Amino acid sequence: MKKVLVFGTFDKLHKGHEYFLKGAKKHGDFLVVVIARDSTVRRVKGRLPKQNEDKRLRAVKRLDFVDRALLGGRENKFEVIERIKPAIICLGYDQTHFTKDLDKKLKSMGIKCKVIRLEAYKPHRFKSSLIK
Repeated sequence: MKKVLVFGTFDKLHKGHEYFLKGAKKHGDFLVVVIARDSTVRRVKGRLPKQNEDKRLRAVKRLDFVDRALLGGRENKFEVIERIKPAIICLGYDQTHFTKDLDKKLKSMGIKCKVIRLEAYKPHRFKSSLIK
């Protein structure tokens, strides 16, 4: 079974998120979605998301093409990668946090996994920063 792992905030789930998740699912058999903790979003984006982590997690879990959804780690952001052992990690077209030198970080952890950056779906219309 080829596991695909994605990370994100997924605040106010929209068509752009769904396009990203469906695109990731095409790269494997089992899609695991890691939802960013509120504390992580605050630290990275400088603000809390509109919806709390539990609401965002429930929304993603309701998607029938998502095989597993879970909250990210509080301290070690890479622990979940070690635990899930994905074959592929898919990144969003505009995802920048925790992605710099990700290939090197994975290699140093002894994790063999391909990293793919996916295309955007109408980013001028379906982008969380535009949908408020």
